[in-house]
Amino acid sequence: QVQLAETGGGLVQAGGSLRLSCTASGSILILNEMAWYRQAPGKQRELVGSITKSGSPNYADSVKGRFTISRDNARYTLYLEMNSLNAEDTAVYYCNAVIMSTSEWRAREYWGQGTQVTVSS
Repeated sequence: QVQLAETGGGLVQAGGSLRLSCTASGSILILNEMAWYRQAPGKQRELVGSITKSGSPNYADSVKGRFTISRDNARYTLYLEMNSLNAEDTAVYYCNAVIMSTSEWRAREYWGQGTQVTVSS
């Protein structure tokens, strides 16, 4: 089995920072593109940022300049450094990854369970 697990969520004051981590585990053959999504109450899930296997990042306009996405392929881990947080950043953050396992010939999309980020004023 292949699993994604997020850590690092919590409560932070506006203007503060937080760092999220997502680690993939299981029978991984190829870990392709990875991404962070978020979903606020009553809102649609949205893409926060993504990063290719080689490390090329992309960001949503709402977080550009404030968030940094990175990955450590040797540790199968995705990171999201969040700075200058505001109330609009409050959401459940989900890890997403395209993975090919050692027992399957096609790549599949996997999701983590999510981690809550709450920004207070």
